[in-house]
Amino acid sequence: MCSTVRVAECDACRTRRAARVLFSAWIVTTVTAAPIVRADPPQGAVVGWGRLVVGVDLSSGFVSVAAGQFHSLGLKADGSIVAWGRNEFGQAYVPDPNSGFVAVAVGGYHSLGLKGDGSIVAWGTNAYGEAEVPTPNAGFIGIASGVYYSLGLKVDGSIVAWGYNNNGQTNIPTPNADFIGISAGSRHSLGLKADGSIVAWGCGAGSDYGQCSVPAPNADFIDIAAGEYHNLGLKADGSIVAWGNNDYGQTNPPPGGPNTGFVAVAAGWRISLGLKADGSIVTWGYNIYGLTDVPAPNTGFIAVACQWYHSLGLKADGSIVAWGDNRHGQTDVPAPNADFVGVAVGVGHGLGLRGDGSIVTLGTYTFGLINVPAPNADFIGIAASYAHNLGLKADGSIVAWGCGGPNNSGQCNVPAPNADFIAVAAGYSHSLGLKTDGSIVAWGSNGDGQTDVPAPNTGFVAIAGGGYHNLGLKADGSIVAWGYNDYGQTNVPSSNTGFVAVAAGRSHSLGLKADGSVVAWGENAFGQTNVPTPNTGFNAVAGGSEHSLGLKADGSIVGWGYNNLGQTDVPAPNAGFIAVAAGGANSLAVRQIGACCDLLSGTCTEDVGESACSGTQQAWTGGAACVDVVCNAVTGACCDHEPFGACTDGLTQAECECPTCEWVKLGSCSELDCLHTAIPTVGEWGLVVLALLLSIGAKLAFRHSTPCDLTGT
Repeated sequence: MCSTVRVAECDACRTRRAARVLFSAWIVTTVTAAPIVRADPPQGAVVGWGRLVVGVDLSSGFVSVAAGQFHSLGLKADGSIVAWGRNEFGQAYVPDPNSGFVAVAVGGYHSLGLKGDGSIVAWGTNAYGEAEVPTPNAGFIGIASGVYYSLGLKVDGSIVAWGYNNNGQTNIPTPNADFIGISAGSRHSLGLKADGSIVAWGCGAGSDYGQCSVPAPNADFIDIAAGEYHNLGLKADGSIVAWGNNDYGQTNPPPGGPNTGFVAVAAGWRISLGLKADGSIVTWGYNIYGLTDVPAPNTGFIAVACQWYHSLGLKADGSIVAWGDNRHGQTDVPAPNADFVGVAVGVGHGLGLRGDGSIVTLGTYTFGLINVPAPNADFIGIAASYAHNLGLKADGSIVAWGCGGPNNSGQCNVPAPNADFIAVAAGYSHSLGLKTDGSIVAWGSNGDGQTDVPAPNTGFVAIAGGGYHNLGLKADGSIVAWGYNDYGQTNVPSSNTGFVAVAAGRSHSLGLKADGSVVAWGENAFGQTNVPTPNTGFNAVAGGSEHSLGLKADGSIVGWGYNNLGQTDVPAPNAGFIAVAAGGANSLAVRQIGACCDLLSGTCTEDVGESACSGTQQAWTGGAACVDVVCNAVTGACCDHEPFGACTDGLTQAECECPTCEWVKLGSCSELDCLHTAIPTVGEWGLVVLALLLSIGAKLAFRHSTPCDLTGT
């Protein structure tokens, strides 16, 4: 395009441009001003990894499900396994290579995956050898897990059992042959024979509720399920037989109609489930945690799973529905997992702050940590630690909870006046609050001076609580550190300037510089202070017990340090993150994911955050995939200045490429005067002069050859 050719901007375009300039100026002012609470913070979905795995995508692609005591597994059509829930023993941390699986099973604190080659992969706790698959690890066609033991069905019809055997649950009755199905209860086992009979064993003294006595006639069974102390057997005629412990009616006939039309069964802790041929699920038994309340619509299910306090249903569209107990994230983040603005992490639990000011708790239920005091509303900030939580209200007051048990050191007793706070932070057994006047209030355990704020207690703009130490960021960009210093975590490196954010781990400290680099110091036994290269582009930091996280400006997260439970392995896609937190062996983040449309080319990119879709020529749609949005290339007016000002509507920029063409985004020819706004090139000026000379010459010749009268003829 000729650089000397410019088309005047239409009034509509000029108005839009002015509006964009004003909006950009407002954004800049907001970001660079003193810390305030944004009226419209970006929102996204909570994602958790490490000791607590939550925020997994359960919407499609699954072919099988398995429910454990406090965690869950889903098998994908591509042979990979998705795990979520409690993970303190690595039971939700699927080993590599995560591929080639054809079946899954879940125990109390361990998991099993059956490979297509007939081998079994086991992971999680191994306290009783439940994760040690006996040799030869080959020829398996089925798997099942009890609380602390495992079962494997061989292709020859025999059963292999290993792990805890206090009730004889791993002692397979003879003849160990002709089995076609297996199921593991809490401490007893079931085997389905090819002739349709059921064999039950493992009902030792003190745990015999009749679950090993199969009702007559013991024939025509096609499916089995073992619960805690009761069993279900599905007959070929679609009826269900139940026996064993019945303290909550779990062995009563299925409710709601005739005992017929069932195609599958599942049993948990005092609860029974039956899947109907019409795709609905029937539940009965103990209804603690809503175990019998199948989420609507109760249709389209093709498989069910249950153990202890939660249940899973697999839909025909490949999605998973989970309900029941969620104290450990085993049913995932409460819906809708889409409107979170912040997260905080303790040792075994996490908090999520919704855009409406309410708090969602995830993880362990000890010390009352998951019981947010009423009213659960108007919160604008959160902090979490080992055995207490803090919530900052919009009115500047602090709410504290979870200080039960032996860890009550007064960290939930907010000092008066409980007002004018703008930030909160939590240490192991102490608490911090930042006031509007820049001072810090500290309370709780003070065995290491962690509540003795150094003088002058003024000018602070941010705070962080570690295990037994604290960090305070001053307005001048310097960091003040105090408390326990066994690993040098309070020795701020020089030069102590230029910091814009702080974070504290158990015994290490992190500072974010204005240039986007991270400075880390203190304990480094697991590399938690070794910031990976390139150490640039960070805009937030977080410290866990022995690991660290950094959020990049492009929306990706970098993790380093101890990784025993996968706490530094950021789940894919590692993009679109807007907030991050670390604690214990846990990591939590808020991911803002959507589709990005390039308005000029019309191309679309999925699974990106708004930060990765910036620019006046790009449009981001939150929560959408490219198939859900219209991403056509934007059109405009195309003025061709050869000849002078020919205009065409509805062309893209690519369609308006020519040496003399000028394209106006979103413009139209009716708004533009291409002929009069075009500035001719040097060559065009020559043509104009030549045309004028020829015209003048023609007129002179005409005047000399033909007389004219006053009428011009």
